Amino acid sequence: MKQPLAYIHPEAKIAPNVVIEPFVTIDKNVVIEEGTRIGSNVTILEGTRIGKNCNIFPGAVIGAVPQDLKFVGEETTVEIGNNTTIREFVTINRGTKAKGKTVVGNNCLLMAYVHVAHDCLIGNNVILVNTVQVAGEVVIDDFAIVGGMSAIHQFVHVGAHVMVAGGTLIGKDVPPYVKAGRARISYVGVNSIGLRRRNFTNEQIRDVQNIYRYLFQMGLNNSEAIERIEAELPASKERDEIILFVRSSQRGIIKGYYPDNV
Repeated sequence: MKQPLAYIHPEAKIAPNVVIEPFVTIDKNVVIEEGTRIGSNVTILEGTRIGKNCNIFPGAVIGAVPQDLKFVGEETTVEIGNNTTIREFVTINRGTKAKGKTVVGNNCLLMAYVHVAHDCLIGNNVILVNTVQVAGEVVIDDFAIVGGMSAIHQFVHVGAHVMVAGGTLIGKDVPPYVKAGRARISYVGVNSIGLRRRNFTNEQIRDVQNIYRYLFQMGLNNSEAIERIEAELPASKERDEIILFVRSSQRGIIKGYYPDNV
């Protein structure tokens, strides 16, 4: 449903049942699939792809050029999956030649004033609470929740099923299944409540807890901990995922909590 007070570029591809409210601007080379609603004063710029049944609230800006001085006008995209909600005044920049695209997956919730910078890859069922600021080339895996007013450093990787406390400065990689927080980001336990809500068994949760005892509570460095985990704990999907995450970390993973880690 086209609103007469909206500007829609004639080359934009918009499904017939998309709802567009007044004062929306939609640029060329934009694709919006069926069932999506675009609130008033939303700006959707060149290179944006929005999936089905999304809800974009007033004031959001999607597809603006990256805030990266290396960007020289290359053709890149923002890709947003299905059933994702983008609240008021969220900003999502498109990619650069580094990855070519910024991605927000399916069933995500980006609350008011969230910023997602260039080349970020955000998985499915992710929640970014109000004013979370995500720097360039960050990866956030499925089912992660990042608390309000947190800031994520460039190139950081946040693992699946992670819960990060509000107001956290995230400068290191956060491995999957954990809770993290404090003034200097630290491991504060396994996200057991979140895992139960997603139908992980008690045995799976105990196995994850045992793995993180080696990594964070036994005084071992990461290499020593991984060696002992592989030798002493049974193989499982969760074990292998954690080991792969730690070994592939580029920025290093967060530390365990000790009184001097403040």
